[in-house]
Amino acid sequence: MTNKTNAAIDARRIAATPRGIGIGFPIYAERALNAELWDVEGRRYIDFGSGIAVLNTGHRHPRIVEAIRAQLDRFTHTAYQVVPYESVVSLAERLNRLTPGTHAKKTAFFTTGAEAVENAIKIARAATRRPGVIALGGGFHGRTFMGMALTGKVVPYKTGFGPFPGSIFHVPAPIALHGVSVDDSLRAIEKLFKADIEPEQVAAIILEPVQGEGGFYAAPPAFMRALREICDRHGILLIADEIQTGFARTGKWFAMDHYDVVPDLMTMAKSLAGGTPLSAVCGRAEIMDAPAPGGLGGTYAANALAIASAHAVLDVIEDERLCERAQVLGDRLKARLEGLRARVPQIADVRGLGAMVAVEFAGADGAPAPVFTKQVQNRARDAGLLLLTCGVHANVVRFLFPLTIEDAVLNEGLDILAVALQA
Repeated sequence: MTNKTNAAIDARRIAATPRGIGIGFPIYAERALNAELWDVEGRRYIDFGSGIAVLNTGHRHPRIVEAIRAQLDRFTHTAYQVVPYESVVSLAERLNRLTPGTHAKKTAFFTTGAEAVENAIKIARAATRRPGVIALGGGFHGRTFMGMALTGKVVPYKTGFGPFPGSIFHVPAPIALHGVSVDDSLRAIEKLFKADIEPEQVAAIILEPVQGEGGFYAAPPAFMRALREICDRHGILLIADEIQTGFARTGKWFAMDHYDVVPDLMTMAKSLAGGTPLSAVCGRAEIMDAPAPGGLGGTYAANALAIASAHAVLDVIEDERLCERAQVLGDRLKARLEGLRARVPQIADVRGLGAMVAVEFAGADGAPAPVFTKQVQNRARDAGLLLLTCGVHANVVRFLFPLTIEDAVLNEGLDILAVALQA
């Protein structure tokens, strides 16, 4: 433990960094291990957020630490586009095998999830020679200008930053809980084709199979099939944004593995590389080859340390059977939440695939309950449990604990959650 205090560091933060970088918890990390984190004052927290779904394999997994350390002894950076290295090629080969579909695929690496989304749109436009892109209300695709344009939530992501890139269109996401059916969403697409852009000018439809920031709503299978049919009929590419859903979180390698539909392109990041910055776009080989040499890349894209970490992440997911573990953990969490419904009338919905679980809160009148949601988050924090919220109305708690979490730590966290819900 150091003699620093959270309050003193936070005062320095406010003076030295801009307010636009929001902070979820004014506690400053000193060290972490698996699903536990200690702040500079020595206080322990159970981490149910995993750095926003980045640490499916936990904080500082020994195999990941060792992989990064071994790469450090070799080199940290050459710029892959200048002097390449074999580990990138082998990671691309692994992802080409792991992602849905048996067709020929290619993978390109970048640094952040937003970069992956930007490049997926670039690739789609290069392949189709069309400008238009359709996204869903409530979706989140990043904070760059294209990412903001695609994102279906204004506050805080788009406020004051316009204008945004053109030829981006939104339709409502099908969410039965909020009165939007699959047919409603499909009718909105047909209306779009009649009122705003002809389908022959649309390059891609992009969606998260399970909306992350939007509230952990899984796309209904019927909707995913209908999107695939629309794309096939009009020569549009289907892009699955798996940045938050990927790498065993939903109980399968990717959320698209839950559907009988194969996307043309997929974006990946977050838990791909165990806390180091790495993202990827994987897709049909002929589509991925559309941009000319030099059209894709980035100085830090495919960073050597992140690539080494990613290989270790894939090994850990396979060897520790984290897809199966995610399903067990998610079932345990949902059962606990369902058991609390009778005592917590604000619980409007419990949902999730695998360990990508959320609980949504509403008042007696059915209206979203963001104040109650914040109270639950604050009570949990004060008791040593870190929870993340989400949803267009900020009335959803999402659970993203490491899939490697020990049973005793999970149970301790769930006990704290139960008290916070009933306080």
